[in-house]
Amino acid sequence: MGARTNYSVVTSWGYYNTTTKRWDGMIGELSHKTADLGASPLFFTSDRIAVIDYVAMTSATRSKFIFRSPKLSFTENVFLLPFDDIVWLCIVLVILLSSGLLVLTALAEWRVPLIQDDPRDPSILRPTFRDTLLMIYGATCQQGSSTLPRSCSARTITMITFTILMFLYVCYSANIVALLQSPSTKIRTLEDLLASRLKFGAHDTVFNRYYFTHATEPTRQAIYERKIRQPDGSESFIQLEQGINKIRHGLYAFHVEQGVGYKVISETYQEDEKCGLQEIQYLQVVDPYYAIQKNSSYKEHVKIGLFRLNEHGIQYRENSNFYTKKPKCTGGGGKFVPVSLVDTEPAILVLVWGSALAASAVIAELIWAKSWEKILDWKGRQVQLYGK
Repeated sequence: MGARTNYSVVTSWGYYNTTTKRWDGMIGELSHKTADLGASPLFFTSDRIAVIDYVAMTSATRSKFIFRSPKLSFTENVFLLPFDDIVWLCIVLVILLSSGLLVLTALAEWRVPLIQDDPRDPSILRPTFRDTLLMIYGATCQQGSSTLPRSCSARTITMITFTILMFLYVCYSANIVALLQSPSTKIRTLEDLLASRLKFGAHDTVFNRYYFTHATEPTRQAIYERKIRQPDGSESFIQLEQGINKIRHGLYAFHVEQGVGYKVISETYQEDEKCGLQEIQYLQVVDPYYAIQKNSSYKEHVKIGLFRLNEHGIQYRENSNFYTKKPKCTGGGGKFVPVSLVDTEPAILVLVWGSALAASAVIAELIWAKSWEKILDWKGRQVQLYGK
């Protein structure tokens, strides 16, 4: 165009200041006729159309929440996932059916005169549903049983039940090992991200601070109020390297421009750490456009020049050099994920609730025993008085 370039550096792209009723930053330079062209592309918003003209899109850059997929146990109870609901129902029916059949066969064998009860022999299976259910439960947990039936039919039922439960136990154990190493795919939307237990942060940039603090959509506003802004009033706007490092350690979602974020990830992460990266769109804006002064005489010249750059592939080449794409996962099976307390949380809860239930049962038995002694003592006194 035969023109010399004079750059004017500002601190932001430009936002409307409600106090001064003026635009600041690059838009302020363009609207006040201080600058002719905007050297940095900016987001296409409705309030900016009145003060500047958009020419063309120069780079398809996006800012998103980037995070590593948490382990499956972080979002699901892995102890319930190995089997389908119908399989779990069938297992319960097998346990109840086996216990019922053993009770019937035990009742039948105890009617045989040759079989006599020896109270000193703990290995005899007595015909009670409670004892047989406990025996089958031990078989389900692969713990065996200290009592066995005597008749051939009852032993056949026991052998078949133990064999079925053994195969189920093997399938369950193998599935558990695979599930503990699997990443979760439950977090797909902003609502899922908000409901998760991940911690949040955002790259400390001007547009991040503006769009997070001015969000009006309920989910996005809740993300800022509950995740970005801390109870003490501080905000989780941090530096790029710090946010990328927190993503590396997991359970952290960092809002950053994809190009610069993936560049640091590609340079600092191990190959296995590049697997399981997820991204979710937060900003409700289209790709940034090149801006120019309103009704500028240079508009058509700049537009034609940008279109030619795009048609000849120069724009694509430059964007490929400047913007790093999402790194490929090439070491997915190179690292074994250790089992943590999050994985064993359901088992620990079962232990805690079981201990509490056992303690409650002991206290109830002691109270019942004391009450029964008092009742017997009272009845004994009544009998003595009546006798007198």
